[in-house]
Amino acid sequence: MPTCGVVYVHSTPLAVCQHVEWAIARVLTAAVNLHWTAQPVDPGLRRSECSWTGRPGTGAELAAALRQWPMIRFEVTEEPSPGVDGERFMHVPGRGLFRGTIGASGDIQIGEDRLRAIMSSAKAPEALSHALEKALGTAWDAELEPYRYAGDGAPVTLLTRVG
Repeated sequence: MPTCGVVYVHSTPLAVCQHVEWAIARVLTAAVNLHWTAQPVDPGLRRSECSWTGRPGTGAELAAALRQWPMIRFEVTEEPSPGVDGERFMHVPGRGLFRGTIGASGDIQIGEDRLRAIMSSAKAPEALSHALEKALGTAWDAELEPYRYAGDGAPVTLLTRVG
């Protein structure tokens, strides 16, 4: 059963735009021609986004393909599908890649075993708070938020994975 998701390239140097398209095309095995616009938060950079359809796991493949350029900011989402949790990947230069499981409402989900491990290792309330913030990807969200708003109303490209 296919699933769907979105690739948000929040910021990338102009010289890398074509490489981003090629990386997405390799994963989707389909031609990709994104509509690039200036990133208002950093006008020297470009932004684009595309919706995709493919088999479960495509989101992880897209994130792995895009992370080879550490200077770009991006997010990849994959919707939950029957028997498969959804995922959100966020990449910020200097911070690296965050992966979180997402529920049907789009919220990051933290599993019972991970919560128990966090609670047992956190010896003070501040440590517990810090560990939960890390598990939720709060630092990635905070750094990406201004770039997300800059994309409101931007054109979206629709892509489908072949095969």
